[in-house]
Amino acid sequence: MPSVKSTPGISYRIVPVAPQAHLFEVTLRIAKPDPAGQLVSLPAWIPGSYLIRDFARHIVAISASCNGRRVALEKLDKHTWQAAPSRNQLEVRYRVYAWDLSVRGAHLDTAHGFFNGTSVFLRVHGQDDQPCRVRISRPAGARYRSWRVATSLPLAGAPESGFGDYQAQNYDELIDHPAELGEFTLASFKAGGIRHDIAVTGRHDADMARLCADLRAICATQAKFFEPRSRRAPMPRYLFLVTAVGDGYGGLEHRASTALLCARNDLPHAGMKGVPAGYRKFLGLASHEYFHSWNVKRIKPRVFASYDLEGENYTRMLWLFEGFTSYYDDLLLLRSGAIAVDDYFTALGETIGKVLRGPGRKLQSVADSSFDAWSRYYRQDENSPNAIVSYYTKGSLVALALDLTIRQRSAGKRSLDDVMQHIWRRYGRDFTRDPVGLEEGGFPSEVSAATGLDLRRQIRAWTEGTADLPLARLLAGAGVKLAASAATKGGARLGANLVARPGGLEIATAYSAGPAESAGLAGGDLIIAAAGLRVDLAALQAMLERRRDGESLRLHAFRRDELIEAEVVLATPPASEIKLSLDDHAGAPARRLRASWLGTAKGL
Repeated sequence: MPSVKSTPGISYRIVPVAPQAHLFEVTLRIAKPDPAGQLVSLPAWIPGSYLIRDFARHIVAISASCNGRRVALEKLDKHTWQAAPSRNQLEVRYRVYAWDLSVRGAHLDTAHGFFNGTSVFLRVHGQDDQPCRVRISRPAGARYRSWRVATSLPLAGAPESGFGDYQAQNYDELIDHPAELGEFTLASFKAGGIRHDIAVTGRHDADMARLCADLRAICATQAKFFEPRSRRAPMPRYLFLVTAVGDGYGGLEHRASTALLCARNDLPHAGMKGVPAGYRKFLGLASHEYFHSWNVKRIKPRVFASYDLEGENYTRMLWLFEGFTSYYDDLLLLRSGAIAVDDYFTALGETIGKVLRGPGRKLQSVADSSFDAWSRYYRQDENSPNAIVSYYTKGSLVALALDLTIRQRSAGKRSLDDVMQHIWRRYGRDFTRDPVGLEEGGFPSEVSAATGLDLRRQIRAWTEGTADLPLARLLAGAGVKLAASAATKGGARLGANLVARPGGLEIATAYSAGPAESAGLAGGDLIIAAAGLRVDLAALQAMLERRRDGESLRLHAFRRDELIEAEVVLATPPASEIKLSLDDHAGAPARRLRASWLGTAKGL
């Protein structure tokens, strides 16, 4: 890890001052404060997670001083303070309550600490471009003597994996390197010409050698994908920060690291054979966040070239930056050898089925979904599947459709890979020196430049429209068969998504125009009986299997504290169980295209 030495005018010290109370204390020193009164603020959101989270609400105490004398500090809005004018160094001291066990915020207890810079480091207005020194301090007490630090922040005097001084070139870099404090398992491997570290926090029995081997293959494949000649990753070092819990899932990308939250049982264990579904999900998450090192951290929409951290930053292109990343995360698992063709087809079939089961795909385009992420995608309720579509899942299918279209129209000479490499060279490779960003609506022109094909009409229809994508036809042209059947498990024939709760089955969503909604049931209702009998999920499923479409089933449910009764007329749902398989009778051109697309000859 490179070490940086300088004397910046902005410095922070962060101390887990009271782990048992979940409190970090931060001291900010500003050598040359604004003589008119220095403004400081905490970001309202964290890049990569498009929701206003108002992190400043977790600041529980704050004060300012100069030369040991108290300086008045006025709160101007929910996340901004202004200090009274001072001629010498201004010191701002504050405490942050950290009890958000996610990849987005800050968490602290007697077992570990974790923070994103957006949750703990106040921004010094007017000095965003100034270097920042950060001292990460160990909590007081013998019980914390074995704690270490895992972060991708450049060293500025701290020992590797140790407490001490780190440095960032500016505020934007400062908040883009999360840190883990505590006892963790640390392993390393080399890929893409750089060192990669994995720090796993939490109780686990992970096979670190297997984890390193699989991640090494994935990282090397992605570096080669974007840089076929040099095969080099775009950062000096990379860090996977993994928090293992009983049940959890999430990831957030950063310029030289990612924070991942996973179920401990999803990690590989010694002697594990193959790639179980849980581990496949974890590898897909790691692959997704690593791909973001290129696509969204360096190739960006123009509005993200310089973030406004105080409010929403709207773009209609998250289908490209999140959706295309979702397409490549599993595809590059396959190309790396981490999973087999059957595993990939299972994952892709699940994605297609998930999109088809959502009535909201008929109402909202992925471009609208991207724009509305701030108010709708990250604020979902019981009606969301009926009203919105995911720019992640449908965006990944847009990428699939575009990739297969380019391959077929160019007779296999061009692909979406060429497009991604083209926009990397134009917008991403030199982003730190020339932060331009892709303009809204500019993607179709880049496709044409990379492939020689005019696909403006298709891209517009697939991203701005709500029609289903022609996936069966496109997959057939690649020698892959798509078979669709109706889902019958759970509450499928009721037209509802059911979740087991104490005392009954909660309707998470009653799908639009489905049997449950037509019978007057709604999201949040708790089904307690069917046909006069108490039911759990298995018992209800058995009842549904014994009845034909058109027959009715009497249900009793609680809505709040009121008992209601409904006669539900059963119906087979639309076909959304998807199975993909190799077409053994495909012609030679389709087989060649398939082999090139999947990047493997095994089983083809």
